[in-house]
Amino acid sequence: MDKTIALITAGGKLDLLSETRSKAALPFAGKFRLIDFTLSNCINSGLENIGVITQYMPYSLREHLGIGKPWDLDRANGGITILQPYRGNPGEDWYIGDAQAVYRNINYIEQKAPEEIILLPGHLVYKMDYQKILKEHRNNEADITIAANNIPYADASHFSTLDFDQNNKLTAIKQEKEPAKNVVSMGIFVFNKNILVDTLRKYCSQGAVDFHSEIIPDLISENKNIYISRFEGYWRDIRNVKSYWEASIETTENLPEINLYDQNWPVYTRSEEMPPVKFGAKSCSTKSLVANGAVVNGRVEDSVIAPGVLIEEGVLVKNSIILNNCTIRKNAMVNKTIIDKNVEIKENTQIGSGSDFTINSDSESRLENGLNLIAKDIIIAADLKINRNCRIKKDINLGDFENNEIPSGTTVE
Repeated sequence: MDKTIALITAGGKLDLLSETRSKAALPFAGKFRLIDFTLSNCINSGLENIGVITQYMPYSLREHLGIGKPWDLDRANGGITILQPYRGNPGEDWYIGDAQAVYRNINYIEQKAPEEIILLPGHLVYKMDYQKILKEHRNNEADITIAANNIPYADASHFSTLDFDQNNKLTAIKQEKEPAKNVVSMGIFVFNKNILVDTLRKYCSQGAVDFHSEIIPDLISENKNIYISRFEGYWRDIRNVKSYWEASIETTENLPEINLYDQNWPVYTRSEEMPPVKFGAKSCSTKSLVANGAVVNGRVEDSVIAPGVLIEEGVLVKNSIILNNCTIRKNAMVNKTIIDKNVEIKENTQIGSGSDFTINSDSESRLENGLNLIAKDIIIAADLKINRNCRIKKDINLGDFENNEIPSGTTVE
């Protein structure tokens, strides 16, 4: 049996973008999915026995992973195992929280009988050699080791902050509105197998769903040997639509912090066979990622364009993410917008214009920075004006709105 197995939790929602997929299956940087980063880290770190717990809307993710061939995980011994969501005892709900998701698959852990389990979220963007945290875990004779990162104080309130002594032994874990420290948990845990199994049976059988807020604090009070492992590289937790947009746009920088072209630590994915990207005679693309199969006849600035996208003449796409097989017709403008797959924007439509930043509070993401969100498989009629912080989840026809204008902060559903 392998000494270490990896368990990837692939759940979570991201507003309109996760109505048919989990966060882990969300396209990223043109050709990848979010889960590709964690899977590639496993392979590059020499971990080849991997379970993927599909907590929510598993079809898209299961289709992407297949039998694991792009990651060299299509093997008889080890490889990738897709752990489908299911209801257990009568009255049990679907998986709620990562701890419950792991608990429902405790039989898989016991069957594999490893010495250690590394628990990994499937929605992080980063490159990490897991051998470092595993080595520190063993050297410290730890029961649990938590990966930790320094982040700006302004962002620390969104995460669990960590207190620790001079030996990196964890003394407290907190979730505070105004944290005094900025060393936070990355959501990555190494557990000794017996500790994990005993912990899950004790706490999750009583309804605990979260490691950070419900389980780890009690384990600290029980004097378990819990240590942190410091990570200093690029790391983005895609916790909401805004962070997804920010991390995506970061990949368009001239020298992005995460190097997608590093042959020493490649990011593997399941690629579609598509023709090369094509630029027309009057097209222009600056500081953007444009994937294979796209046809650009307009102007693209500071944006990420996925495979199969068609951008016609006179179009301006700026600060936006356009996912697979979208069509943007002549003389349209798209600014600071995420457009999901298979959307058609008709001629002369303006999206993301004006200076009104009225907040959209209808979403779990709370759009307030001018970002628009358009759901998949819809058509936006010609000659419309969509301002800022809008959520669009159905076809829009001429005459649906006064003066053919959708005010900032509007949700159309």
